[in-house]
Amino acid sequence: MSEKIKAETRTEFGKGAARRIRRENKIPAVVYGHGNEPIHLTLPGHDTMMALKHGGANALLELDIDGKTQLALTKQVQVDPIRRVLEHVDFVAVVKGEKVTVEVPVHLNGDAAKETLVVTETTTIQLEAEATHIPEFIEVDIEGAAAGTQIHASDLKLPSGSTLLLDPETLIVNITEQISAEALEAELEEAEAEAGIEHDAPEAEAAEEPAAEAASEEPAAE
Repeated sequence: MSEKIKAETRTEFGKGAARRIRRENKIPAVVYGHGNEPIHLTLPGHDTMMALKHGGANALLELDIDGKTQLALTKQVQVDPIRRVLEHVDFVAVVKGEKVTVEVPVHLNGDAAKETLVVTETTTIQLEAEATHIPEFIEVDIEGAAAGTQIHASDLKLPSGSTLLLDPETLIVNITEQISAEALEAELEEAEAEAGIEHDAPEAEAAEEPAAEAASEEPAAE
């Protein structure tokens, strides 16, 4: 589902022009794709921010450009690191029915069995999907999953029309037995002990070398 945004074409470029646009609570943007020249736009700040927030990483916007509608898929969003406001947005032009390649986040649903540790080994997956039917995320159900459970890419339930562009054997979620504090402490002590032995070995070798050299320098008995 796309969000409708009224856009204005712009002819001013550069940092100075971008600053003037932002002072008016608007956002500079560019639409690329389909062999056409890039379209430089100015978008309403609040409406664009809400549309991108609602649509997620792959937000699809329906841009009204001079009375013509253009579907645009979000590709890159620049955000001010201090004020956390939008500074610039890059889009790719798409058409209805077109297949696009996107990165979609993995969301876990539910709680695994008690005394287990849940590790998301792969946080996003690559899909091919219709531009107008891109999922916001792929849900993985781990409710009651026991230690030893492994969920691979081939186990994921994808929306209709989506194709996985990832090795089916890729590990997505790994559920293991939770290690106790006592066991963790024992492992750390063992690791420290092994590290101590490794550090002592070079020192012992260094001590042996001068002794060997001294022995070789003694004159032979006549």
